[in-house]
Amino acid sequence: MTDLTKCKALTFDLFGTVLDLGGSLTPYISEFIRGRDAPDSPTSRVDAGAFWAELRHRQRIEQYQDSLVELGHSGYLETAQKAFVYVAKLNNLPPTPDEVDAFMQGWQHLSPFPDCLPALERMKSSYKLVALSNGNPWFLDHLVETRIKFDFDDIISVEVAGAFKPHPGVYRSAARKLKMEPGELIMVSSNSFDVMGARTCGLRGIYVNRYNLPFEDTDAQYEPDLTVGDFAAMADHLLAK
Repeated sequence: MTDLTKCKALTFDLFGTVLDLGGSLTPYISEFIRGRDAPDSPTSRVDAGAFWAELRHRQRIEQYQDSLVELGHSGYLETAQKAFVYVAKLNNLPPTPDEVDAFMQGWQHLSPFPDCLPALERMKSSYKLVALSNGNPWFLDHLVETRIKFDFDDIISVEVAGAFKPHPGVYRSAARKLKMEPGELIMVSSNSFDVMGARTCGLRGIYVNRYNLPFEDTDAQYEPDLTVGDFAAMADHLLAK
């Protein structure tokens, strides 16, 4: 097993890794559905959890398309809004502009998983801790300051590369900005494509498998160096002497 304690920095995905997207946003989806509900209406059969799962899947498609078409990087919140509108229409619930605004307001109130902050505090004296996220720069600043409330050593948006993860430019730009070799960085993410993408660029990788999901079907050399269930287990491993 790779000795990750020799690395100098941890780069953290935020959405779904540090921030609980489903737990934070499903109530807003439920409110949207309730606003459309009526006796014997087909909307009464729409499940908020299933809606969120489809939205999250669709958002990734929007992000991949954004990077591949190369018409200009649109931004994370823009893809989230497109995904919401798409999935709402898919469920025969075309949203009004006010309903779209109400759902997007929920993104301003994301909450971190409870295991994150204690683990980050434990690790801050041993590693440089960096947020490396798909989010818009201003949005990341807002989330870190008002929702996560942790003093990261740096906050890096994928806008430095003009493409969403797992585009190679994201990881290479982070290494350049931090003035480190890729192998000195560890990408920490609950999104397996993110860990795999970082590994293809020479970074080490920790897969925080919060949802007991399979890893990407990829070459063995791009698999994570460590898989854990939460941040506490990760800190235990990295700080073990």
